[in-house]
Parts: sequence; C-alpha cells; structure tokens
Amino acid sequence: MKKNIWVLFLLILLLTMSEAKTLNATYSVSYGMFGELGISEAHLETKDDTYVIEVSARTTGIVKRLSKNRREKYVSRGHIVDGMFVSDSLEVFRSYGNKVSTKHYTIDHKNKKVTKSYVKKKAGEIYGKESKILDFYSRDDLLTLYFNLPDRVDLNKAGRYELTAVGAEKQNGKVTIVIPEAKDRKRYEESLGKGDFHYLTAIVYQKLFESSRGELMIAIGKDGIAEKAVLKDLILYGDLVANRVK
Repeated sequence: MKKNIWVLFLLILLLTMSEAKTLNATYSVSYGMFGELGISEAHLETKDDTYVIEVSARTTGIVKRLSKNRREKYVSRGHIVDGMFVSDSLEVFRSYGNKVSTKHYTIDHKNKKVTKSYVKKKAGEIYGKESKILDFYSRDDLLTLYFNLPDRVDLNKAGRYELTAVGAEKQNGKVTIVIPEAKDRKRYEESLGKGDFHYLTAIVYQKLFESSRGELMIAIGKDGIAEKAVLKDLILYGDLVANRVK
C-alpha cells in the first residue's frame, strides 16, 4: 500500500488540464475503513514561453505511520510551443524515515535522447548512484503529458490512445488513455457521479493494490480539472476514491 499510493496521487493530480497562467488544485484520497490516506497538491505557473509544474504528495493517518511519513515531489520545467508544454527536465524527490532519493531526467530534443540520473541517501550518506540513457524519447514527461491531453486526445471521441512520457520507464514510457463509448457512460456516472464531465480511464500498467493493471476512472470538469477519480472493486475494502477539495 505505502508504495502504490504514490502512483495514484500522481495520476489524479496529473489529470488536471488548463490554459491558465496559474493553477492550483488539492485532492484527498480515501480507502474504505482506512479513511483518508493522503493529500496531494498541484501547482502550474507559466511566464512568457516557459513553465514550471509542481506536484507534491504526503501521507496522513495510518499510511503516514506505515510509510515513515513518506513524501514525494515532482517538478517539471520546460518551454511552451504552440500552446503545448514541452519538457526539458523532470525531477522526482522522495523521502521517508532517514532515506532520501532524487531522480533527474534531462531531455535532449535535438538528439532525441533522455538521460536519467539518481542519487540515494540514508542518514545523509550516499548508498546508490547511477546515470544512464533511456531506451525511449518523448517530448512529454509524466506531468506535461496530462496537461497536454486536450491536444493529444479528442476527449469527445471514444477510443483508445497510446501515449509516452518520460518518468514512466518501468513500462518503457507507455501510458494508455481510454475515452468510453456512449453505452458505457452510465457505468462512469454510477462510479463518479453525473455532471458536465469528460469521463476517461487512465491505464498505467502497474499493479495498484489489487487492481492488476492500475486502471483509474476519472471525471474531468468544465474547467479542465479532475473532480473525482476511482480505482474500482478492490478486495476487502471496496473502492479507492479521490475527491478534489480545493
């Protein structure tokens, strides 16, 4: 649980799309009898033709104790071309107990290469360090991909869209977005509520709790911000639910 919750936090926050110069959103994630598991926050800021996106997550309640107060922060920096975010770098910071890790992805668009480096520390001492070139290239990282979704995917047209993003190297960069058929809309409404929403499913190809492929159902509001997300039918305790609170 304490590792998988971070993938959920990230997905929920990333499915937040806007053309605004500044955007802030906060979500609460809960799971059955466990109640609230954590809080996630996202911030987007643009200036001229550059942008910065920050996503942070922290555990609460029982998960905070189990994970030794685990926290994560993702920071994407880059430039804007024809209204789309193009990532130049992605940083990932993780901490729990006395351990801290930092990943840094640098995207070389000219040569279509992505370099990943990381450093792991325990009690201030380095115990792991590596730098390598990844097997795939993408203009998007995990943060820009979802902010760019309206340009990558027709949210009004049912279909399955295969995308790639730096930061998702466990699945060789693969991320799938499914826009449901009209006949499936009722199922989304029952899980996510009725409203003026775009409904979709994001597949991350990682086991999340007892959902083997990590399929997350999401409702996106008129303002382009995800209002609710549900990971369905988990063993023992039902659905995992994320609600926008701010």
